Amino acid sequence: MRTHLRRPLALLLVSLAGASIAAGCSGIDDTFVPNKDIAVAAVSPPAISGGTLAIADDGKTAVAADPDRDVVWIVDLEARALKAKVTLEEGDEPGRVAIDNEGRAHVALRSGGAVASIDVAGGKLIERRQVCATPRGIAYEAENDRLHVACQTGELVTLPAGGGAATRVLKLERDLRDVVVQGDKLLVSRFRSAEVLVVGIDGKIWQREAPAKVKTFDPFTGGDSHFEPAVAWRMVSRPSGGAIMVHQRGTANAVVIEQPGGYGSGGGCDGSIVQTTVTEVEPGDETVPIVIPPLGGASLSGSALPVDIAVSPNESDVTIVAAGNNAILRTSRASIAANQSTGCDPSFAEPVPGQPIAAQYWAGGELAVQLREPAAIYLPGTGQTIELPGESRRDTGHDVFHQSATGFNSLACASCHPEAMDDARTWNFNPIGPRRTQSIRGGILATAPLHWDGDMEDLGHIMSEVFVNRMGGQPLGPRQSRLVGRWIDAQPVLPKAEVADTTAVERGKELYLDAKVGCATCHNGEKLTNNDWADVGTGKAFQVPTLMGIADRAPFMHDGCAATLRDRFNPACGGGDKHGVTSHLTPAQVDDLVAYLETL
Repeated sequence: MRTHLRRPLALLLVSLAGASIAAGCSGIDDTFVPNKDIAVAAVSPPAISGGTLAIADDGKTAVAADPDRDVVWIVDLEARALKAKVTLEEGDEPGRVAIDNEGRAHVALRSGGAVASIDVAGGKLIERRQVCATPRGIAYEAENDRLHVACQTGELVTLPAGGGAATRVLKLERDLRDVVVQGDKLLVSRFRSAEVLVVGIDGKIWQREAPAKVKTFDPFTGGDSHFEPAVAWRMVSRPSGGAIMVHQRGTANAVVIEQPGGYGSGGGCDGSIVQTTVTEVEPGDETVPIVIPPLGGASLSGSALPVDIAVSPNESDVTIVAAGNNAILRTSRASIAANQSTGCDPSFAEPVPGQPIAAQYWAGGELAVQLREPAAIYLPGTGQTIELPGESRRDTGHDVFHQSATGFNSLACASCHPEAMDDARTWNFNPIGPRRTQSIRGGILATAPLHWDGDMEDLGHIMSEVFVNRMGGQPLGPRQSRLVGRWIDAQPVLPKAEVADTTAVERGKELYLDAKVGCATCHNGEKLTNNDWADVGTGKAFQVPTLMGIADRAPFMHDGCAATLRDRFNPACGGGDKHGVTSHLTPAQVDDLVAYLETL
């Protein structure tokens, strides 16, 4: 069976005028204006991941995982009524949902490291099974009555749907996201790279491919804009087979930051350096390589954080959830097909009464949208809202981080820092040079001054220079900036996978602490950094970054020259013995050192 990625779907909103755009996204809260609508959640809500809604086989029962409140809601859409509330453990952060043929809903607990199985009809928790440190995607395979769980730490775990221990655990690659069953194979997406892996029945990766790099016409500059694929927020199955994936792409052009508009001068209909687009994954035969046509589709403007995508049962309609704009974007596949290059899809963002995180079509092709704040299910067809009795999780810091900086374009803080991590991209900033996006988890604000160059003395400096001057956001008051910092400080490093070889880790720790090697000379203390500058053979002094959560932050170095941690020890990229004295280490010792670094 051949599999290939088809060209990205050309989704692009027509911009009539600035006022019209703002009106089209009128669901955006005015939370950025100083001294207005300050909200502080008692517990900082998790970063938005999206894709938390599923519809049972009866076509009318919705199962909505609520990561903000650690519950699962079961809702009768036809009766417009809540049927059950299933309470999970505090901090579980329920995410993706898969429903099997026996009426059980299986929920990946992103921070709980488990899968929760729920009796949908009875509204009761049946079983909780530990699967891995960081479960992300989950899919049900009806033919063999089993579940497949994709983990951020790289495991692909297979479980019997009826209960019991895992029957297979494959170690693939880090950053796994969604799983789609395709016959006797699995399509597995990777979050930051938007790459799709085809896993065969033998458990091996048969093929891999990412969406195409594209060249589009930039109406703002009159020149070409080059974009590279990034951040695959959601991949779902299509009724007729294959999958569809909504993802971002970032400009490969130089980003001139010292000009009006800054990051908003990167191309596309709304001028953003980040675009949203959609790619279809077509089924095929494993003997033929994955193919992507060279021509990419246009961007879907006005869609910051496209955290979910839904396809109607007859596959004629597509809905994208834009969490950063408090909007959904609905279009038809026929309209998409007519705009496969730089044309504009004549669809407009539809504001919804809250912040959307998921969408699904239900009986008769109607659409249901899950709102995280306030907790509710919204039915756009009738304009009705099914309120859920969940306490408010509104938080100004969370809002500023996740909402479009301008209120209508496709750029938010979380666009480059998805889930408070990084987009794995190296941006070409003019006049600064190439800089890899940094993760902000694990208390990074305590490592100030910030940025690779140490040119931002604190978060307030970043919010004024980056958020306002470069991203086009409204000026923030001091309290709002502090609340953004409060939210960032609450985001921990991701849980670690179980160590396979503890002796290798211990040997690696000895090397790390060895004064001759010198790693701990700079990477020390609570945050594993001395907060100083150092020239490690790159010809310029940069801030010493924290090593906390380093395993999840590939590529490495300020310019992303090291694709893996092992590549960092290549003198051509890592700086040789100016970056710790490691030339005397054997390949086996480097492996031990890497094994230890991956536990930090």
